[in-house]
Amino acid sequence: MCQLLIPKISETMPVENSRLSGFFKLSVAERRKLVQNLSGISDEHVNALASNGELSDEAADRMIENVIGTMSLPVGIATNFVIDGKHYLIPFCLEESSVVAAASNMAKRCLIHGGFHSQNDGPLMIGQIQILDTPDIEGAMRNLNSAKDEIIALCNSLPSTMIKLGGGCKKIETRVIETLSGPMLILHIIVDCRDAMGANAVNTMAELIAPEVERLTGGRVHLKILSNLAAHRLARVEATFTPEELSNDGTNENGLEVINGIIQAHHFAVADPFRATTHNKGVMNAISSVAVACGQDWRAIEAGCHAWSAHANQHYTSMTNWVVDDEGNLIGSIETPMAVGIVGGASKVHPTAKANLAILGVDSASELASIMCAAGLAQNLGALRALATSGIQAGHMKLHARNMAVSAGAVGDEVEVVASRLQAHNGPKTQTTVKNILDELRNK
Repeated sequence: MCQLLIPKISETMPVENSRLSGFFKLSVAERRKLVQNLSGISDEHVNALASNGELSDEAADRMIENVIGTMSLPVGIATNFVIDGKHYLIPFCLEESSVVAAASNMAKRCLIHGGFHSQNDGPLMIGQIQILDTPDIEGAMRNLNSAKDEIIALCNSLPSTMIKLGGGCKKIETRVIETLSGPMLILHIIVDCRDAMGANAVNTMAELIAPEVERLTGGRVHLKILSNLAAHRLARVEATFTPEELSNDGTNENGLEVINGIIQAHHFAVADPFRATTHNKGVMNAISSVAVACGQDWRAIEAGCHAWSAHANQHYTSMTNWVVDDEGNLIGSIETPMAVGIVGGASKVHPTAKANLAILGVDSASELASIMCAAGLAQNLGALRALATSGIQAGHMKLHARNMAVSAGAVGDEVEVVASRLQAHNGPKTQTTVKNILDELRNK
């Protein structure tokens, strides 16, 4: 059993070091204890992460309709992340093997240049108001823009903590779009949501001003709804990786070969939507996993990221960008909408989501956005490097072997024996191969 020095920390505080050598060798309980002592989370948070902290039927029944039970997914910790000079232990919640390991591995490889660096927009969300049957669209646009101060004031007349904290509607925009139903006038209200995701506030404002919008335009307001394409709420993260850090043998020459392979793989994704879809799925393996772990609306985040990739580039392409600088270093970056919140929603209802946010120790929604983008960038590099060198299956199958053994019916000590023999097998590592290995083991 691996023994790590566990510092005694009595209260929540930033993680001092995310470099946890031998973390994977610990038992699940030991990992929980180490994370607790490093992050200062409470016993209540630890219990929420343990099996006895499963979401209760009563709590689940309040969250969605027609509840019949709950379903668990593993929560793993990605290590080695330094973002804007701060160390993080990042919770991932997903069912796919190798994702946490790959992200942790790549995060370690940019530490020589300070890890990840972020630069985010303010927390601005868009509310859309669809205006139909307008007799004079140009005149209606002029009326809306002339009355922008009154519209903004009406939005901000709501009794809201968000507005008291400096948020609220900040501006409006008008657009005319051509549709199968004819031209439509669209009003955007741009709302500063502070540390909330903001859907409820934005939708309430849109509904509140609808009668006034109809009066100003002479049209009929139809839809009044938040847009998940948060084009004013972009998160940006960048990291630098040296050839030596990316090499297979620690040499500059091999590292340059690896980087060249990564660049060629990236260019494939930039040019081809078929490849970009799988490429971006790898990015979202991390972003969505952190979102789920922290009680975020991961479907909205997924939709926004994919839509931005197509909208910003006029075609569906890579969410990430990889280039080589004059010194031969690989520079990775990502710019994508990141509508997240640390107040309200499941992040304050689900006990495990609360525990995971406590492990991160984030102070703002912007900080959480940076963490999620850094995780996505790291995971993307992990996939690109694997594809450009040994192939994606080598690392994935190494970690997936145990799952295959269990699927074949292995129990107890059989699981590790079958997984080990599968790894040593020179031929295709299929489920049939696993079943044959298990049968052979049992026959002996």
